[in-house]
Amino acid sequence: MMILSGVNLFAQQDMSKYGENAEECIKYLSYYTDYYKQKNYDDAIPNWRQAYKICPPSCSQNLLIQGSELVKRLITKNAKNPIAVEGLVDTLLTLQDQRAEFFPKYAVTALNNKATYAANYIKSDHKRVFGIYESVISTLGEKTKASVVFNDFKAAVDLYGDGGIGTEEVLNIYQRNLGMLNAIEPSSEIEKKQIGEFRTNIENLFISSKVASCEDLLALFGPRYEANPNDLELATNIVKMLSLAEDCNDNELFLNAVTTMYTLDPSADAAYYLYKLHAARGNVANAVKYLQEAIDKEESDVKEDAAYLYELAVYSFKNGRSASAFEAASKVPSMDESLAGKAYLLIGTIWGSTSCGGDEIARRAPYWVACDYMNRAKAADPSLAEEANRYIGQYSRYFPQAAEAFMYDVTNGQSYTVVCGGMRATTTVRTNK
Repeated sequence: MMILSGVNLFAQQDMSKYGENAEECIKYLSYYTDYYKQKNYDDAIPNWRQAYKICPPSCSQNLLIQGSELVKRLITKNAKNPIAVEGLVDTLLTLQDQRAEFFPKYAVTALNNKATYAANYIKSDHKRVFGIYESVISTLGEKTKASVVFNDFKAAVDLYGDGGIGTEEVLNIYQRNLGMLNAIEPSSEIEKKQIGEFRTNIENLFISSKVASCEDLLALFGPRYEANPNDLELATNIVKMLSLAEDCNDNELFLNAVTTMYTLDPSADAAYYLYKLHAARGNVANAVKYLQEAIDKEESDVKEDAAYLYELAVYSFKNGRSASAFEAASKVPSMDESLAGKAYLLIGTIWGSTSCGGDEIARRAPYWVACDYMNRAKAADPSLAEEANRYIGQYSRYFPQAAEAFMYDVTNGQSYTVVCGGMRATTTVRTNK
């Protein structure tokens, strides 16, 4: 009775859209739809196949959408039969093409789905997957999903590994896809975070894949820069690409491109890359100057500033500027909680390596402060607990003996202020027996 009711419902509609064999089309549409609604997928599948065979794809979008779900179930069911799976995957991709063609309002969704299915179900044919992704991106442009943009670059790297495309093409895709991610306007904070993660993943994949060595990049971009030395977009791309390659910051092309960036657009990015240049050349004062300038630029947001400050703290500490490192790192936790643990760990390390003058207690007091910050570090970021505990075990061995502290009128639990090396902290006295 339910099936007959469904047939009657279809029959009340315009028969012309159901094709030459409209009655059979409506019958099987009704059969498979009722089974599908009942979640009786085993019986829905053969009836859907008949409907798909008889009916025009344009007669019902559900024929393609629900059909995709049924085909995915068949792919899972036939996972151990690669020949069957190959045919089913072809059908699944065709359904997305037909949905995009006959229901253009939903073409963006259909083609993004097609790219996702290609990534999920075609594992070994890198050339085919890459071709599908490039076709989708060519059609959708800025409407391409962020995940598809990332997977396209991954497919390009895989194909490069097979010898299917060259270095320059991979580099061009890398720059294009990063530009596409940057152009996406997120509709929520969650989407903004996801886009940022895909951007980071593309950069990490580029670095780990070693697609281009520094020598390759210099050979590729050197002539381009010489031909257009005042092209800001080109200079910016060169600087970003060379920064990603290993040990590629200390060369004339990087220097010239950064100079062009800074001259034409003295932005936070340009200042940051000047910091990288001077850091690579050991010009500590200039490196610190330009990194501080990047922090001070108005266009950088709070989280970017926090990341820059942490980098400034690390760089300053490595170059013997402990007080400056302490000052920079101390600002980070309130600006970005995700970096708080690392900042506290760094501050603890700074105090633990500080040599102070004065009496025996004054010389050992920095170790109390160091342990304080190590405890803060593991509280802020539990993943740092093992490292922080190792430092605590190391530093606590240098606490003064109880009898020694007594001689200086200092006891356990007493508040103590440490002033040393341009730094100041209040801590609690702890002794060893």
